[in-house]
Amino acid sequence: MQSRLSIFLYIRDHRIAKNLTNILSGKSYSIQLVDSSQELLNLVNSHDVQIDCLVIFRDTTVSPLFNQLYEQGTILPVVIIEPELDPEALPETVGALTCLYHSAEVRQPVTTLDNIEKSLELAIAQFLRLGPSCSLVKSPVSLPEVLVSDKQLSFLLLQQRRLAEKLKERLGYLGVFYKRNPRHFFRNFSETQQEELIKHLTEEYRKIILNYFSNETEINQFIDQFVNKAFFSDIAISKVLEIHMELIDEFSQQLKIEGRSDEILLDYRLTIIDILAHLGEMYRRSVPRENLYV
Repeated sequence: MQSRLSIFLYIRDHRIAKNLTNILSGKSYSIQLVDSSQELLNLVNSHDVQIDCLVIFRDTTVSPLFNQLYEQGTILPVVIIEPELDPEALPETVGALTCLYHSAEVRQPVTTLDNIEKSLELAIAQFLRLGPSCSLVKSPVSLPEVLVSDKQLSFLLLQQRRLAEKLKERLGYLGVFYKRNPRHFFRNFSETQQEELIKHLTEEYRKIILNYFSNETEINQFIDQFVNKAFFSDIAISKVLEIHMELIDEFSQQLKIEGRSDEILLDYRLTIIDILAHLGEMYRRSVPRENLYV
């Protein structure tokens, strides 16, 4: 069945792996066991393999693995199986971590494996609500709030869309991709985070303007990235217009310094119309279907 969820288990403890396989067998999952972190990385990078959710037992190989996935821009739903450990035996920095991979990960105690299906559902649901600003881990001792890079965002959106389509097939699940997390809204950011996001969006918009009338196919990707970031951070339309006008003013002043006419900038009204049309479509699709005909 195309709608079966592909679950990849990276669990080096064969007893736990067998237990989980027995629990999930016969259900609507396709289960694949992975023996090493390198094998998992090879599968992630393979174009012939689709991974809907990872289940990983937390051991000494986990942090390096997550760092590699992060560095190559790979973000996937994940359930982390927590071992039975004496809290006093854990290093202070490890015990203080809020996440190992990203803020949508789910922790599952090894003593409660019977609840693994609920954890899988939660991991996928939280992953689908990840926006362009979320907690990502670069090292096992640092958890900065960072903007998702363009590479990570492209992979994230692709995975979210594919999973949403699969869930529609499985469950008739509608609109899940467009559910946003208010914690990632611009108005709920600190002043520093707001400034960082506006700076980032401005640079994204600059790329759109500079490439808008070129023959490069990347322009659609630039627009998608900008619109998705604006949508998931709930940026006001007035802010988008402000970014547009400030950049147009900047280009106008540069043209005048060079002794050239700035009339050509009038053509870039099409750019803001295009952006707002895409953004409006995102908002339209975010409205539950049952409310469209009220």
